Amino acid sequence: MAGAFLAGLLLVGVVLIQAPEAERSTGDKLADSPVVVPMSPAASDNGAPGQAPGPRLAIVVDDFGYDPVRDAEWLDFPERITVSVLPYGPSSKSFAASARTRGFGVILHVPMESEGGVTDRTKPFLLRRGMTPEEIADRFARMAADVPQANGACNHMGSAFTSDPDAMASFAHALKRKGFFFVDSVTSAGTVASMAMEDAGVRATRRNAFLDDDGRPDEMRRQWAAVIALAKERGEAILMCHARRETRNALLELLTQLRTEGIRPVTVEDLLALPDRTAREH
Repeated sequence: MAGAFLAGLLLVGVVLIQAPEAERSTGDKLADSPVVVPMSPAASDNGAPGQAPGPRLAIVVDDFGYDPVRDAEWLDFPERITVSVLPYGPSSKSFAASARTRGFGVILHVPMESEGGVTDRTKPFLLRRGMTPEEIADRFARMAADVPQANGACNHMGSAFTSDPDAMASFAHALKRKGFFFVDSVTSAGTVASMAMEDAGVRATRRNAFLDDDGRPDEMRRQWAAVIALAKERGEAILMCHARRETRNALLELLTQLRTEGIRPVTVEDLLALPDRTAREH
C-alpha cells in the first residue's frame, strides 16, 4: 500500500516540503511534559459493544501532510493508530484517504495561535484569539474540507488559543456543527478545552503523555512505561507523538509490550465510542 501511495505522488511530481513540527521545540512546550496527565477512570464495561475487555491504548501521531515520503512509511504500521493530519499539505488529502482505508483513525490537526507569536508554515491559516465566531467557523470548515476523512480534531500548537475561553467556545461550536470530537494536545497548563467542549456538547478527551517531546531514547522509553502503567491502572490512555522516522522505529520496538501486558491498541474514536464521553478531561 505504501508503494502505491508513493508511486501516485511521484507521478504528479510532488515537491517535498518540510513538515511544520518545530513549534514544540521552539514555541509551545507541552504542558506537564514529561509527566503523564491523569485521566478519569474508564467506564465499567471498558470497551465498546462487541469488543474484548481489557486496557486500551490510543496512539495519536501528529504532523502528517507535509512530507509525502515519510508519511507513506507510516501506512505499514502494524497496529491501529490515529493519524493527525495538517491541512493544505502536498500529501494531506492522499495520505488521509490511504490511512482511512488502512483502518486508521483520521483527525484534523488544527493550527492554533501559540504564546509568544511563534509560528511555522501553517501561519496563513492559524486560528487566533480575537477572531469572530464566524471567522473561526469559516476557517475551520475550510480546513476540514481539505481533509474530508477526518471526524475529529486536535490542536497543533495553541497554547494561547486553547487558554482563551471565548476563542475555545467559538471553536467548540464549530466542532459541534461538524459532528467532530476533540483531543486536547495540552500545550498549555491553562487550557480551557474541557469546559468549552462540555458546554458545547462535544465529545472530548486529552493526551496523557507525549512520547517524543524529548526525543532521547531513554526518555521515550520512560514516557512509554508511564503511559502503559496508566492504561493498566485506568483501563485506557492516549499517547501522542510526532510522525518522525525515529519515533516510528522506537514504537515498532515497543509494541511487543502491548501484547505482553494485555493492552489493546485502538483509535481515539474507539475510546470515545463509550457512553457519556462528553469532554472527559480532568
